[in-house]
Amino acid sequence: MADFVQNGNIKSAVRTLAEPIADAAAFNTIVQSVITTNPFACVAYMTAGESHPAVEKTRESYTARFIYQDAKARTVGNTTEKYNSLAGYNAGITAVLAGTGNIAAHAGTIVHDADNDAFSAFLKCHDPNGEIYIVNFSRSRVTVTSYQDDAIRTKVETWADSVAALA
Repeated sequence: MADFVQNGNIKSAVRTLAEPIADAAAFNTIVQSVITTNPFACVAYMTAGESHPAVEKTRESYTARFIYQDAKARTVGNTTEKYNSLAGYNAGITAVLAGTGNIAAHAGTIVHDADNDAFSAFLKCHDPNGEIYIVNFSRSRVTVTSYQDDAIRTKVETWADSVAALA
């Protein structure tokens, strides 16, 4: 049987945040700032005949959590809704809070449990050295994956140090 042979020194680094990012709007602002300001000095590239920007969002997810409470504030039900955009997340929250059918079915009052919502976004970045790496943002951590050159981690870390919400 053939063995797997390591063909490179691919690295991953994680920064666990001291406090979760406050909300989806703050999260989106951080992610969009990386895309628009390109603080890692990434460069556009072409692969398989397709042009790619220096930094591109390849995936995002927003999860909203809700609880249903009875008159004594006891939990009588819950639901989680997942959206693939900030606009969907915001519209979905409004729709769920207005969903009289579910509210009646649970015989309770619905509450958006925003402190337990989750967000994530994956950014594909192309370093001037030719490496493509991923910066994954979540509400409680930032992860840099698929890089070899430690200078990439240093660039991301230096930038993250300058963003108060990523302390």
